[in-house]
Amino acid sequence: MILKRGLIGSVGMALMMTASAQAAGDEKRGEQVFNQCKPCHSLEEDKNGVGPTLHGLFGRKAGTVPGYNYSAAMKNSGVVWNEDTLKQYLADPRKFIPGDKMIFAGIKNEDQLNDVIAYLKKATQ
Repeated sequence: MILKRGLIGSVGMALMMTASAQAAGDEKRGEQVFNQCKPCHSLEEDKNGVGPTLHGLFGRKAGTVPGYNYSAAMKNSGVVWNEDTLKQYLADPRKFIPGDKMIFAGIKNEDQLNDVIAYLKKATQ
């Protein structure tokens, strides 16, 4: 009986770790997903384009990159970028911050969202 519980516990733990790893996303695939963002967003510090630089993204308050002309909706959103807020925004930008000027329909595929966030966590440091 104890052996069964131990085995079941081990299997359960392995399944949870696998689910966690899947939710974490894949940086390499995320880099490919990011290709659709590149025309507007740079990863370089102080290099804004059509969109603001994404350098230093995580932990930054939305609408605060110097030298970028944000919409009032973005500046007044009160959003701080983290995995959760970024995932919601990238899934449906206009729903998450109504009135924002970013023209992007969103990423509807959950795996792609997780992948691009994994990539951005590393690439925007």
